[in-house]
Amino acid sequence: MRFLTPLTLLSLLLVPAVQAQTTVPIPAATTAQATTPATPAQVSYRDAAQAAAQARTLAEQARAQYPAGSASIDQTLWRQAAEAAEAAVRLEPGNSEYLALRADIYTTTGFWSRALSSWQVYFAAAGTQATPQARAAAGQVYYNLAYAAYTRQDLPGAAQLLDECLNVAPEDAQCAAWAGRVALESGDPARAQTLYARAAQLNPQDRTASYFAQVSARASQYGAAATRAFSQAYADLDAGRKAEALRGFQAAAQQAPTFAEAWREAGRVALDLGDAQAAHTAYTALSRLPGATASDAYNLSLSAEGTQYTLQAAQLFRQGYNLYTASNRSGAETVFRQATQSSPSYAKAWSWLGRVQYEAGRYADAAQSYARAVELNPADSAAAHFLRLSRARL
Repeated sequence: MRFLTPLTLLSLLLVPAVQAQTTVPIPAATTAQATTPATPAQVSYRDAAQAAAQARTLAEQARAQYPAGSASIDQTLWRQAAEAAEAAVRLEPGNSEYLALRADIYTTTGFWSRALSSWQVYFAAAGTQATPQARAAAGQVYYNLAYAAYTRQDLPGAAQLLDECLNVAPEDAQCAAWAGRVALESGDPARAQTLYARAAQLNPQDRTASYFAQVSARASQYGAAATRAFSQAYADLDAGRKAEALRGFQAAAQQAPTFAEAWREAGRVALDLGDAQAAHTAYTALSRLPGATASDAYNLSLSAEGTQYTLQAAQLFRQGYNLYTASNRSGAETVFRQATQSSPSYAKAWSWLGRVQYEAGRYADAAQSYARAVELNPADSAAAHFLRLSRARL
């Protein structure tokens, strides 16, 4: 919601009585390159059509003059466009075209409360003739107001706005998905499942909706508190608050220890944050549950080595191994060396560094690397064998 100066608010709210003609300020002709609109002159609109045409002209000038994404009702051209649209509506209150024009200007400028009331008037007038474009624009308004309510933790208010959004714009996948989120966090997993399934059907590319439809279907196994914590953690993750998301996923998993998705998300976010111990705890718990994947096993191994040698070193080693299997021996050597520098006690990294050096025929370098590997891990028989071979070739 944008804040208005008292003068701006008065200009929008103090509406004169409907007359045969309405006198409002119309700016002199301006160009897209103008930086300051000309001083408006008082003129009389002949009719609603002239006022609407002026509103459209001013809106086009505003789009050309102001940076994309910066539209505000406090900007002169947008304010004047709104005033002209209001004049058109006063002159022909039942004209759905002018009602849509007014609502669209408020929507474009993010004046959500005024946009909502304007769209409601439009739909009352247009009835079944309401256009798909108008429904989509109104859906954007409902979504933004619902999101504001959600961030205030007003779940009932958000739910009502999202329900109204789906009544007005039944094809709005975003409203359907958020309605599902609010239902899940409100302790209604059955409704959440229905809404998420609807969102997934409307937007098949939205894998998050499909994912949460499955989570909602299993919510009865985990309890309302755990599923609420999980959904809120996902909201934190969407907003870039990874530390808060990690705590939320951990809380969900602790409240429902069989909640595999919560453990998996906790592990994934912990890896992103570089917290090897938290990741290892999560993937260890996940490994004991049915349905653990090869990716989970890989991350368990990664986090285990991360707790011992640092996560950076463990990740570098795997990067080096991938380069080696892709036949990029030079790149692999560089990354294996970085792993040993990140964690000098990382025996496996030293052994693989020795391997690429041996295969490159640099036996002196290989002998040094293998010697370090054996020193750190005397049980590594392969490293000991190639250490002897490297020294024999010197």
